[in-house]
Amino acid sequence: MGTLKTEPALGRTDLLAKPVVEALERWPSDAAVPVEDILVAPIDADLADTAAFCEAYEVGLDVSANCVIVAGKRGGEVRYAACMVLATTRADVNGVVRKLLDARKASFAPMDEAVTLTGMEYGGITPIGLPADWPILVDARVAGTTRVIIGSGVRHSKIELPGAALALLPNAQVVDDLAR
Repeated sequence: MGTLKTEPALGRTDLLAKPVVEALERWPSDAAVPVEDILVAPIDADLADTAAFCEAYEVGLDVSANCVIVAGKRGGEVRYAACMVLATTRADVNGVVRKLLDARKASFAPMDEAVTLTGMEYGGITPIGLPADWPILVDARVAGTTRVIIGSGVRHSKIELPGAALALLPNAQVVDDLAR
């Protein structure tokens, strides 16, 4: 994929955030996508943001997915969700996501909050290893990709995996038209 130099993720845990390592170590041995199909590649941390990353490493925006953390509020209660959308699209936060969270109001979670709650670096947040009670909403276009690039929990690497692997995560739900 582009000019990335990938290796099996569990062989390079130094390139992953702690919650990601823990989640991969618990990956079911009988999963439809084996953990060996999840790869990691080192990158320049200054190039972690999607546009800069895709340009520098010759990766198409159509095979790069962003993990957006959304906070939905209703009656003083805050519910969080992760949304996986292709870099060519934007999550429908105030429509689809708000309804799925059963929230009156939904918005992107503040950066400090997202970092603290996930244990991951901003710009590298990934759905692998998120808090167990968070829904992971995966746009059907992401789940349908043969291979997709996502964050690794840190800014100095990226994960490459089959899009179908994201649908296997705990609390994952594939959603048609999650993004526009």
